[in-house]
Amino acid sequence: MQIVPVLHIEQFKEENALVEFYSNDLCKHLETNRKIVHRPHKHDFFLCVLFEKGNGTHEIDFSSYPINDGSLFFLKPGQTHSWSFNAPPQGYIFFHTQSFFELSVADVKLNQFPFYYSYKNPPHLNLSTSEQGKIATRFKEINVEYQGNGVYKKQKLASLINLTYIDFSRLYAFDVSENTLSSTYLKILSDLEHAIERYYKTEKKAHFYADKLNITTKHLNRVTQTTLGKTTTELITERILLEAKRLIVHSENPLSQVAESLGYEDYAYFSRVFKAKNQTTPLEFKKRYL
Repeated sequence: MQIVPVLHIEQFKEENALVEFYSNDLCKHLETNRKIVHRPHKHDFFLCVLFEKGNGTHEIDFSSYPINDGSLFFLKPGQTHSWSFNAPPQGYIFFHTQSFFELSVADVKLNQFPFYYSYKNPPHLNLSTSEQGKIATRFKEINVEYQGNGVYKKQKLASLINLTYIDFSRLYAFDVSENTLSSTYLKILSDLEHAIERYYKTEKKAHFYADKLNITTKHLNRVTQTTLGKTTTELITERILLEAKRLIVHSENPLSQVAESLGYEDYAYFSRVFKAKNQTTPLEFKKRYL
């Protein structure tokens, strides 16, 4: 059975380096780790990559994004991604665990930053030439600090990441209301995504998640509609179908077994749900993707 590998930050650990943080020149990173990053994979950490020079495609959870000069990407743990290049890219990459950041930076949570607060927010920015220069300076400073052995290294790296994420947030343009960024709505949305992640294979009704969060179904829908423009049921279904796509493409299981593993004993019904959202049947999707 073929599965999507999950890469752990320890796999990238260099001698005398921090266990929960990693930074490198992008070319060196891709060359050094070519055996483990050459095919679709997941991470158990947060990742940021800047392409100063690049041409190709970056696929994240079955959505494709062009790689150009000034492309900036940020990934949360659990997202499946892969990339292909028309020429060797240039840039920088860094990644870290949640605890590395949140235990070092007081009163700041990663899901407060707009590009991390929901899986539904775009995982990229296209930087202008001037913006790229400023962000590249941040990445270089982080990389220099990581490669060095200065005192308070961990503390400085955490501070640099915080400043970098603030810069990202200022550039991250999206149309939302003030309620979307309120701490209350952010907390509900984050708790909902965690609950869906835990129960989506068996629980598919909005009221189940509302009960888990100790709020009404109506209020939960108000939060999801305000922040993401979608109902709670739509979010649940999207998570199910994302996993379905991963299993259809990256495993050798029969399609009926894929449906059953996601809580659908009737494959015909599962196929109708899949087609209604993707305009193609599971079998057609597998053939087209492969």
